[in-house]
Amino acid sequence: MESTLKEMRDGASVLDMDPKSTVGGGVEDVYGEDRATEDILVTPWTFSVASGYTLLRDPHHNKGLSFTEKERDAHYLRGLLPPAIVSQALQEKKVMHNLRKYQVPLQRYMAMMDLQERNERLFYKLLIDNVEELLPVVYTPTVGEACQKYGSILRRPQGLYISLKEKGKILEVLKNWPKKSIQVIVVTDGERILGLGDLGCQGMGIPVGKLALYTALGGIRPSVCLPVTIDVGTNNEQLLKDEFYIGLRQRRATGQEYSELLHEFMCAVKQNYGEKVLIQFEDFANHNAFELLAKYGTTHLVFNDDIQGTASVVLAGVVAALKLVGGTLAEQTFLFLGAGEAGTGIAELIALEMSKQTKAPLEETRKKIWLVDSKGLIVSSRKESLQHFKKHWAHEHEPVKTLLDAVKAIKPTMLIGSSGVGQTFTKEVVEAMASFNERPVIFALSNPTSQSECTAEEAYSWTKGRAIFASGSPFDPVECNGKVFVPGQSNNAYIFPGFGLGLVISGAIRVHDDMLLASSEALAGQVAEENFEKGLIYPPFSNIRKISAEIAANVAAKAYDLGLATRLPRPANLVKYAESCMYSPVYRSYR
Repeated sequence: MESTLKEMRDGASVLDMDPKSTVGGGVEDVYGEDRATEDILVTPWTFSVASGYTLLRDPHHNKGLSFTEKERDAHYLRGLLPPAIVSQALQEKKVMHNLRKYQVPLQRYMAMMDLQERNERLFYKLLIDNVEELLPVVYTPTVGEACQKYGSILRRPQGLYISLKEKGKILEVLKNWPKKSIQVIVVTDGERILGLGDLGCQGMGIPVGKLALYTALGGIRPSVCLPVTIDVGTNNEQLLKDEFYIGLRQRRATGQEYSELLHEFMCAVKQNYGEKVLIQFEDFANHNAFELLAKYGTTHLVFNDDIQGTASVVLAGVVAALKLVGGTLAEQTFLFLGAGEAGTGIAELIALEMSKQTKAPLEETRKKIWLVDSKGLIVSSRKESLQHFKKHWAHEHEPVKTLLDAVKAIKPTMLIGSSGVGQTFTKEVVEAMASFNERPVIFALSNPTSQSECTAEEAYSWTKGRAIFASGSPFDPVECNGKVFVPGQSNNAYIFPGFGLGLVISGAIRVHDDMLLASSEALAGQVAEENFEKGLIYPPFSNIRKISAEIAANVAAKAYDLGLATRLPRPANLVKYAESCMYSPVYRSYR
């Protein structure tokens, strides 16, 4: 991947840096809140000590009915709360009881967003303790519907909206955000939200959801997270006509106007928050995603979850699947449906890992990987008409128009879908995979569930239970031939929270491909024998914080090895250090 980006940067690498540009940034826990245990008293500072009605309306410090008698006296809460005092555990039980009453997923999403705005610690406690149940609510697939209806359900704005109206004053806009120390920014321009297309300004649901997972799964403090939407208009005619649409009512700005706005934003972020703030690009269209990653990869700490995060989590699944399939990575043949940022990103990282294992040149390992786009198999005769990021995958072969014909011609051992188009892995395609593979590996990665290339039930039933299956969105367990199969979810949430934590705890200043490989290796190493017995190639999400700590430690270690870490000296035990840095949502006691 770095090699592809280097070509776009005219040969520059993330390791080719001016040392003078690697100074600054870093976020301190000034008031010691995250270092405090439940037994240590902290002061609920805002601009002054929060008390009374203000304290109850401050989501960062509000504990609802969990305020003790002593705290109610000290902070002027007498009469503002009913007399009962309840534990955080009982509050959690009550909220989960109420959430489960909702039949409509969007209602659960809205209830969770309301809780986040009312009581931040309870929101994260709920999400951490019930991650497998609530992950589909706060993120895919429900967040897709939330973005489509964001204009109608918006109650209180979360994050920063930077539109063309703010051109020339983005630095001032960043200073409007109440938190002055930021470690992680997730930014979108809303042009390619999941598999749903251009949702413009309403794409804000994605940065908000991603950062909730950064905190819940990776332990990054919520106060140092900033969701951002860059609004340059939308080409979605339905939204432009929608009276409830919250964004600019104009066609998308492109070319120089777009580039100048993004460049001003990137410069302002670095000026305001320093060198070590992580900027995660999210759901940008292909042409912009690759250009932004290439342009800013050597000057900023940037990460694209669609290109790099997806690649890392799929590579981890592929490595784990080898324990069920047998053989080495270099002995596999891959066929992708979809040659956008996700497909080409995954392909490049697999080729890099293959090259690392075999010491073969990257150009050779790429030949084990084939891609199909909307025009058919990508072959050398099409090279002149291909976009730059597809050219590496144009191998010698006669033209092939359909996926089914490509499967029959290439005979892949692993079929990976990142097309954004549902039901493209037809019965014929899956049966063809099963005809020449004892254990065909099938990844249907497109989100949300409606866009998945095939369902778990289809994959298992069409292969008579022989498929090793993973999907981007969650599917329920499937019974086939008297055996219950638990489909794995190849969810980026396995990777990016721990990856981001690793960058933060090491004070990394750039992202390098070796860090992505390190995160994949750490995730694959967390799959236990009992998981393999159920056909799972990913560990259960219930262990996600432990998994994130392992990934963070691996990523941080690689940052130190590459000389890209600034937090010195290097901790002796990076796993324990990562765990010690994680945010805890347990209520604090106030003096």
